[in-house]
Amino acid sequence: MDTCIKVCALFVYLSLALSCFSPLGSVSQLLPAEEVKVLETISMKLQNTTWNVSTASCNEGRGFNVTDPAFNEILSNVTCDCSFNDSSVCHVVTIQLKRRNLTGILPPEFAELIHLRELDLSRNFLNGSIPSSYGKLRVTILSLLGNRISGVIPKELGDIDTLEELNLENNLLEGPLPPNLGSLSRLSKMRLSANNLTGTIPENFSNLKNLTEFTIDGNRISGTIPDFIGNWTKMDRLDMQGTLMEGPIPSTISKLKNITELRISDLRGKQMRFPNLQGLTQMKRLILRNCSIFGPIPGYLSDTKLKLLDLSNNMLNGTITFGELDLDNTFLSHNTLSGAIPSWILDSKKNIDISYNNFTPTTTTGCQSTINLVSSYSNAMANTSAWCSKKDLPCPGEAKHHSLFINCGGSSTSFEGNEYKEDLANGGPSYFFTSLDRWAFSSSGVFMGDQGASYIATNKFSLNVSGPEFYKTARLAPTSLKYYALCLRQGSYRVRLHFAEIMFSNDSTYSSLGRRIFDVSIQGNVVSKDFNIMERAKGVGKEFIMDFKNVFVNGSTLEIHLYWTGKGTTAIPDRGVYGPLISAITVTPNYNIDTGRLHVGAVIGIVLGSIVVLLIIVVVLWKKGILGGQNKEELELRALDLQTGHFRLRQIKAATNNFDPANKIGEGGFGPVYKGVLADGAIIAVKQLSSKSKQGNREFVNEIGMISALHHPNLVRLYGCCIEGNQLLVIYEYMENNCLARALFGRDDQRLNLDWPTRKRIFLGIARGLAYLHEESALKIVHRDIKATNVLLDKDLSAKISDFGLAKLDEEENTHISTRIAGTVGYMAPEYAMRGYLTDKADVYSFGVVALEIVSGKSNTNYRPKEEFVYLLDWAYVLQEQGNLLELVDPRLGSSYSKKEVMQMINLGLLCTNPSPTLRPSMSSVVSMLEGKVPVQAPLVKRTTSDDHMRFKSFEKLSQDSQTQVSSYSQDSQVQSMNAPWSDSSASVPGKDDTTSTSRLLPDLYDVNLE
Repeated sequence: MDTCIKVCALFVYLSLALSCFSPLGSVSQLLPAEEVKVLETISMKLQNTTWNVSTASCNEGRGFNVTDPAFNEILSNVTCDCSFNDSSVCHVVTIQLKRRNLTGILPPEFAELIHLRELDLSRNFLNGSIPSSYGKLRVTILSLLGNRISGVIPKELGDIDTLEELNLENNLLEGPLPPNLGSLSRLSKMRLSANNLTGTIPENFSNLKNLTEFTIDGNRISGTIPDFIGNWTKMDRLDMQGTLMEGPIPSTISKLKNITELRISDLRGKQMRFPNLQGLTQMKRLILRNCSIFGPIPGYLSDTKLKLLDLSNNMLNGTITFGELDLDNTFLSHNTLSGAIPSWILDSKKNIDISYNNFTPTTTTGCQSTINLVSSYSNAMANTSAWCSKKDLPCPGEAKHHSLFINCGGSSTSFEGNEYKEDLANGGPSYFFTSLDRWAFSSSGVFMGDQGASYIATNKFSLNVSGPEFYKTARLAPTSLKYYALCLRQGSYRVRLHFAEIMFSNDSTYSSLGRRIFDVSIQGNVVSKDFNIMERAKGVGKEFIMDFKNVFVNGSTLEIHLYWTGKGTTAIPDRGVYGPLISAITVTPNYNIDTGRLHVGAVIGIVLGSIVVLLIIVVVLWKKGILGGQNKEELELRALDLQTGHFRLRQIKAATNNFDPANKIGEGGFGPVYKGVLADGAIIAVKQLSSKSKQGNREFVNEIGMISALHHPNLVRLYGCCIEGNQLLVIYEYMENNCLARALFGRDDQRLNLDWPTRKRIFLGIARGLAYLHEESALKIVHRDIKATNVLLDKDLSAKISDFGLAKLDEEENTHISTRIAGTVGYMAPEYAMRGYLTDKADVYSFGVVALEIVSGKSNTNYRPKEEFVYLLDWAYVLQEQGNLLELVDPRLGSSYSKKEVMQMINLGLLCTNPSPTLRPSMSSVVSMLEGKVPVQAPLVKRTTSDDHMRFKSFEKLSQDSQTQVSSYSQDSQVQSMNAPWSDSSASVPGKDDTTSTSRLLPDLYDVNLE
């Protein structure tokens, strides 16, 4: 009986104890109603369908949580703490919503959950910027990994004094690192990898003495590595790969005694000696790749616990003095190491890459699959070593081949009558494979984050490629992938590299957010820098062929090198997905294939004879004046003393494949515009003055002269020009996201989903560019044609003003009556359109129109919401009178915007379009308003009959003039090339003193089809 009583008492005690720790213990433990409301708002904004929020959600256990067995992890997990008010009230303390493919913007309402301790929204499809209100959070962990979050890191995050882990990697964040983050004294992990962050590491980051992880790889952080990293004595992992930083590595790095993983690559600046790492005995992974390090490898590395060592692509010399380590992966390629290769390396079963060095062979060791010896021996002893270890991989037999076709990572297949060889070898961290005397490949590197990842990729999503089968698979490598065409006959070859991104998805999920970036070299020359397959192919699963029509093989080996420089994402869709990838290789000769060969003497005779004939032709052409003459435009251009580069015509022809029509991206006002790729990989836009377009010469010369003297982040950059013979070419930077007009009101497949923070950045970018033209540049320029098609967007959606062909210098009297009105109907200020009265306030008016277009997503010239409204600006004034200006807002924004900010922008647009130019603000004042330094002034004018009359008369005049002189000016005329990225028309209307017989439309830098 006593035993029974004791057992019952123990049962009751345990039941009571468990009820204190479990949210299931009491149905009276409720979430406050206001917290439920906040959670419901968050769930709605995230379009999260898994939550069933109520005051009883913490007790029920089924209201929040979701587990995905495919990933063996909790995807949706909400934890409550029910210890409040004598265990009668619960509060949410943890929110994890991982891999849910949630869309929308980051809800600012998270900041209202004052008891929240962890917020993890990793791997979703969220966009917008980080709300500054997050500075009110009291979390210890904040993770936004793997989304589309843009804008700057708000300085207010530095106010979260409880924060211990901050993970913002693999997003689209830009701007500098906020110095305020240096006040987060408890912070142990700061992960910022794979963004577009710029600037230097702030000085007060020296205060982050509890840091154990700091990762900024794949950003555009610049400056030197600061000495104060020596303060981070608790550091476990430091990653600075693929930035714009400069060496040397500071000596204070020796203070990081607890570090186990150090990754630094691609440092710029001067050469440096091996950094002092002695005493860092806990280190397991050391990467100092491409850091311009010279001198010997220190022997003290034997005292470490290294498992991975990567010192490749430096200038290390001397012998390998450290003894055998317990290394799994060793990469010492592309140095000048000499002496004998230690026997422990040659006998090793681990992965070792010592290719491209100057070792002395002591054995007859041949080519191996896991020990890469390619070009590892000096030429002096070449005869005693295997062919694969000799410099430049000389042909072991007769150089007789003239073509090569490889299906990289796939089985043999036929295409266009050619048999593409299979390439099914597994590959590996230091792998070398050769197929007899035809071809070979080598791969190098370890996929960090997933060391078991395959070196062959198989398509996981839908392909949008017709024809060849070889895009279903691809070969990839973490760091370096080289293909060799062996035993080729000397001569010129056409090399085509086939690419398709097959590891990312093509949908609205986090798997689509990857950015694979690497360099491409042929025969040791970089032919494409920061190459992005998805970007160049314009989508996932689409082919892109890199075509090189004249690659010369002087020896017998053609080398194709793909190299990762630490840029792009490394954790989308999972960690370890990055590095170069290629689908197929096509090499064909540019010479006739025959069975016989010319005698050496015959070859010499033909060459000498050809030279003599060529010299005679040159002399004749010179005497006839065909060579060496300069036309008027060339002389004008040379007289400009351009502050930019000069290009040779052959450079531009090579970049555009001799102005291949396939590279034509528009028809500018002076002739065609081509996309090109320079030898260093820079993508350019080439504007070519048509020999038939004499009307445009004045604007062409004007544009070159002015732009060459202008340098601003919000102006399209001029790389240079070419003025050879009768060729007049202007070379600009290429803008990846085309123009604002296409982004806002192009076809459905052209529009971009511009959230409100992005639109604000575009506002500010245009304003800053115009302020520079009007007030900051030495020339003081009025653009005269500000419109949505002349605002271009780079890959980061930063706004840049283009097309200065109509720009006019702001002379001393600061105004002129122009007899040659030029601009675009719908954007010209009334005083300029009607009377030719031109000041910088004409640009302010145009800016106001564009501002309203950005808010509304509608074109001023095309939009007719109701029959009584002729254009967008007219409708805006009617809505102002009705007190309903928010009706202007683009419906695509939904509710994801600040009403206060939108009203400020609309009021600013109306202020700038005041009919009176003297009442319009200057562009510097506009910038101050946008930056919040001064309040936005309320518009001083409303619509009146006289204002309407002036605007409609200007429209009528311009329409009549342009239709009389150019009958093709109509809405239908805007439909141009289907492949052109931009389109619109600028009417150049002749004044009474203009003697030209016909007016012309001046299209933009690139045309666009907006229909």
